[in-house]
Amino acid sequence: GKVVVRDAATGGVKIVDVTAENEADLLVHDAHSPDPTTAFALSRLTDGGYLHQAPIGIFRQVERATYDDQARDQVATASAGTEDRTLALSGLLNGGDTWTVV
Repeated sequence: GKVVVRDAATGGVKIVDVTAENEADLLVHDAHSPDPTTAFALSRLTDGGYLHQAPIGIFRQVERATYDDQARDQVATASAGTEDRTLALSGLLNGGDTWTVV
């Protein structure tokens, strides 16, 4: 069959036939990898005009906390030991530790 391979010299991709000579060099995508690099690269294969068909499917499927859960945990950690969270937030917003964005 045909597969997409990356040219190590140019970084571009092309479609080639699978042969005994190139089989060891083929990349097998793992949607469960914690590193999103390959999934992002697959999602952008048509951007450079390398392919005339867009790859579809699940590019990345990892188990981890949702953004909402992570944000709530961060707030809980930051406010640990604080009796009045509203007062602490008010002190932070009205405090003297400020900066100017130019």
